[in-house]
Amino acid sequence: MSSTTTAADNVSSNKTRQKVLLSSRDWDTLVTDQNKLRKENTTLSKGGVSERRVTTRAGTRIDRSRHGTHPNYETEGSSEDDDDEQEDPLLTRQDQTDLPSEYWQIQRLVKYLKGGNPTATVIALSSIRDFNLSMDICQLAIRDASGLELLVNLLETDNIDCKIGSLYILKEISNNPTIRRNIADLGGLQTMITLLDEPEKDLKCLAAETIAHVAKFKRARKVVRQNGGIKRLVALLEHAAVNGHGSSNRVSHNDNIKNIEVARAGALALWSLSRSNHNKHAMERAGIIPLLAKLLKSSNENMLIPIGGIIEECATDHVYRVAIREMVPDLVKNLLSSNAELQKHCASAIFKCAEDEQIRDLVRKHMGLRPLHDLLQQLDNKALLAAVIGAIWKCAISPKNIAEFQKFRTLDVLVQLLNNQPEEVLVNVVGAIAECAKEAENRTLIRKANGISSLVNLLTGTNQGLLVNTCHALRQISEEPESIAMIDRLDGVRLLWSLLKNQNPRVQAAASWAISPCVKNIKDSGEMVRSFVGGLELIVSLLKSKDVEVLASVCAAIAEIARDEENLAVITDHGVVKLLSNLVTRTEDIVRRYLAEAIAECCKWGNNRQAFGDNQAVAPLVKYLKSTDPNVHQSTAKALHQLSKNPMNCVTMHEAGVVRLLIEMVGSRDEILQENAAICISYIRRLALANEKSRNG
Repeated sequence: MSSTTTAADNVSSNKTRQKVLLSSRDWDTLVTDQNKLRKENTTLSKGGVSERRVTTRAGTRIDRSRHGTHPNYETEGSSEDDDDEQEDPLLTRQDQTDLPSEYWQIQRLVKYLKGGNPTATVIALSSIRDFNLSMDICQLAIRDASGLELLVNLLETDNIDCKIGSLYILKEISNNPTIRRNIADLGGLQTMITLLDEPEKDLKCLAAETIAHVAKFKRARKVVRQNGGIKRLVALLEHAAVNGHGSSNRVSHNDNIKNIEVARAGALALWSLSRSNHNKHAMERAGIIPLLAKLLKSSNENMLIPIGGIIEECATDHVYRVAIREMVPDLVKNLLSSNAELQKHCASAIFKCAEDEQIRDLVRKHMGLRPLHDLLQQLDNKALLAAVIGAIWKCAISPKNIAEFQKFRTLDVLVQLLNNQPEEVLVNVVGAIAECAKEAENRTLIRKANGISSLVNLLTGTNQGLLVNTCHALRQISEEPESIAMIDRLDGVRLLWSLLKNQNPRVQAAASWAISPCVKNIKDSGEMVRSFVGGLELIVSLLKSKDVEVLASVCAAIAEIARDEENLAVITDHGVVKLLSNLVTRTEDIVRRYLAEAIAECCKWGNNRQAFGDNQAVAPLVKYLKSTDPNVHQSTAKALHQLSKNPMNCVTMHEAGVVRLLIEMVGSRDEILQENAAICISYIRRLALANEKSRNG
């Protein structure tokens, strides 16, 4: 019995040795019990695995309990971005008979990772790498065989080859959102972060690239930050910044190449991490900004792409925006690159930070406007097209930049792009047209190019950003008499009015701003407004909004609507006086300006002047004269002028100290302000003289 057992053991031992010596191409021919494997491995794991042990230092075994929530996985703060992946999870189990041969081959190979023999482990890892690990079925096979736990445990062995082989597989399969979450649940990120301190550059490079894949969801980004990963990853950029692109006297060419590869991997990881506002601040504290500036000067496109991606993500932060001012020359230079992805990142970075006036001016001074115009020809690359048009949109905020775009005839191209483009492109196209339309010459060009009809058609869409930008564009265009007539013929005003029903305050505000010049410039606009059933009641009801922009824009629209006597009578019946009076304590200058305009116009009907006084709207208006905004002074003087035609309102103004403030306004260079201030003082003075005369008989 004993000799039989010994012989069997020897045979088994010989077979094991033969298996170890087989090449990776021959592993699929290993004789195994297929039925047994099917029985053991075709049930999806539900949070546990039977085997997690792997031989490590000095033959000891690791048995980590990685289930449940990691202590670093608590809910992130509000500044953390939402998870950026809405992809489908890993495919579910098919019928056993439908599984391809790759599934069973990988399952057999994973079995050899459990043996603890370093040679067998390395061979098995190499063999798994031969498969197309981007295929769902291959990823499913690894997960079903408890391979993820084994691969993560292998990262803690002393064998460099095992670590590198494991990382390579984890890097490939972590493109799947389900697997990257599983890796995070198993504590893999913490181990990878420690590997960033290893002297072996290939190991650091693979660890950083794998972190880049895994850290594409919020919880993982937080884990990396809380475990010191950001500081380590930023440190990976330093060698390339100093050696790879600076002095190389003491560093060999091969070492420079390695340093650049390590830095590129670190940049890829930081790119994924930079989606979090907390991480942006941590990266800044770790000293990334000067490194970004240096690496952006690189001629290595593989390095420039993740660096550009980081700058694009961080461009929304004020600290980074200030630093990006120094990077504008290099961003412009890279717009001329032949790499479309790099061009997109640079254009998007300009898009995100060009609301800064200095950056807009720097783009122009460094000849960046022409490359942006030329990139409008990239019609097949919608992501690049959207980024470029976004940059043009923000740069066009400056009149000097609009003048440059006029030389290039950029607006002609933009108007042509109003048709047959996806919404992400259209939003930026219309935004750019809205900025260019601030110039009278461009408004005429838009009309002649048939851009108005395309813009009006966009008012029937549902994209909130597109609706907002379309309203802004029509607001500018409607300042031209011929254009407003065309908008009216196309039923554009009715469509704008219908947007007041939209639940988005930004859309409501944009529509209200556009309605004001339409009512002002269309002939017989009073009758047109009354033809909108329920329209006047709707716009008055928006005075109950809590949004500052909505209140300001609706007040501006009501000021124009109230110029028609019949409309003023209607909105008075709808309680406009009471609603306007409720707003007089607002402190925002933009609301005060248009609120005072609306009050001035509404005073011109019936007993509205007295009604404003009865609703305690007069005294708060006097405080508006202390504002620093001259536009508020002018509109307030108009309102006080109209209100002062009621004797009781004069008494209230006088008691509120209006005379001294108005006397200062009489000396203004603004003739409208002068006139209204003087008339108001005269009414108050006349009332005082009349009272004095009555007392003295």
